[in-house]
Amino acid sequence: MSRDVTGPQSVYARSAEELPMSRTSPPKERADAARNRAVVLDAAATLFGQHGVDAVSMDAVAAAAGVGKGTLFRRFGDKAGLAIALLDEQERKLQDAIMFGPAPLGPGKPDDDPTPRERLRAFVDAYLDYLLAHLDLVRMSETGSPGARYRIGAYRLWHHHIRLMLAGRDDPEADAHTLLAVLAAEHVRAIATELGHTRIRRAALALVDALAC
Repeated sequence: MSRDVTGPQSVYARSAEELPMSRTSPPKERADAARNRAVVLDAAATLFGQHGVDAVSMDAVAAAAGVGKGTLFRRFGDKAGLAIALLDEQERKLQDAIMFGPAPLGPGKPDDDPTPRERLRAFVDAYLDYLLAHLDLVRMSETGSPGARYRIGAYRLWHHHIRLMLAGRDDPEADAHTLLAVLAAEHVRAIATELGHTRIRRAALALVDALAC
């Protein structure tokens, strides 16, 4: 039985400095560099939306953005780096909601008392909404290199949150990885055609119920 670890905002207030916020830190750069970065990301988002992530090359992004290919690679590394940059804003919104937002996704107001199970169910629902809306981009960012998914700050934050919610279990660290495994973009993409989004969501929520009973 998981104990209630959600107390108004105390859990995150105490541990906020430990939490890895988002995949990358917001870049500190000159105004012209920031504008160029925005142009590149806008071009990439448009091309990815029109043609799909797999069909778009870095050459095509550079051409659409009006920058040199070398500049693009220096700035983002590869296409996975572009995916990470595009996902940052959406992930920051979800992170803020988890840490400071209304219950049950967040801790809520001082008189709110969401249970760990309620918070985990809300997290899985919100994460799947985000994942299914950006599935190819998330998959690209998670599979750009071996083990990439587990090195990004967002994964560590999701894991940290789930571990806190499962703090009463024998091994919440391992259990948190187990829950996140069913939310991997590669896994969800592989089974989506066979199962459909509704069954994927139902199965993930059933796992939450089993872990946070």
